Amino acid sequence: MKIQIAALILTVICTMTYTEKGYAKNYDDVKMKVTKANNNVYMLQGSGGNIGVLATEDGLLLVDDQFAPLAQKIEDAMKAIAKNELKYIVNTHFHGDHTGGNTFFSDKAPIFAHKNVRERLGNQPTNKQVALPVVTYEQGINIYLSDEEIILSHYPAAHTDGDTAVYFKKANVLHTGDLFFEIGFPYVDIQNGGSVKGYLTAVRKIIASMPDDVVIIPGHGKLTNKTRYIEFADMIDYSIKRVSVFISEGKTEQEILTLGIGKNYQQWSWRFINEEKWLKTLIADLK
Repeated sequence: MKIQIAALILTVICTMTYTEKGYAKNYDDVKMKVTKANNNVYMLQGSGGNIGVLATEDGLLLVDDQFAPLAQKIEDAMKAIAKNELKYIVNTHFHGDHTGGNTFFSDKAPIFAHKNVRERLGNQPTNKQVALPVVTYEQGINIYLSDEEIILSHYPAAHTDGDTAVYFKKANVLHTGDLFFEIGFPYVDIQNGGSVKGYLTAVRKIIASMPDDVVIIPGHGKLTNKTRYIEFADMIDYSIKRVSVFISEGKTEQEILTLGIGKNYQQWSWRFINEEKWLKTLIADLK
């Protein structure tokens, strides 16, 4: 089993190199799409994780910054929203499609993140050129910019061990980072402190803490709402229960893959995390 888990982890890590798999290889062709979430909060989409931008008369706050080659395009998109100075940056977790622009932006504003984000970025051989967060926290922290209160809350052992959800209280907009893949099955980075049960716990806690009319910027996928987030949570809950039963019955990995996730949830399969990869993640983490 250890060999199987190691093989799975290697497979996932190979597909999670970010700059090579699942995202644009020619960054020159990437165009930044700007969508207004609510009030003065916007979602930027290019290649990689979704970006959040708060624009106030006192300055801007940036949530995640995708890949390094896209940093100038991100800055241009922010300037198209408002030409005010960048005041703060938040990293929702350490993955390269959310932190690649850190170095470009680090001389403009301080970077906030959970303490494990700084540790993991600092320990990644391929991330030696990525600027590290300079303000870290354990449970969370609140940032005040103009008349907006930005609530940063940490959820342990979920997507990774350093995940933060960002809630813009006045605007009523939530940026989940990769605690929500609106597009399909989630990626759970088991090697870096993530777990499927912890992921579900985090999602349920976030949902319970949010008003029904919250606007949600997911880590990946389109601008969405709480109803869709609940559907996502229900899918994970069902997946965990289904695979746990199969494991308790002594079914092999191949038998579980053959039985599948069930027809009601097959539509969550997408190009990066298809049904087989999701099932293998569940098996590796639950056995």
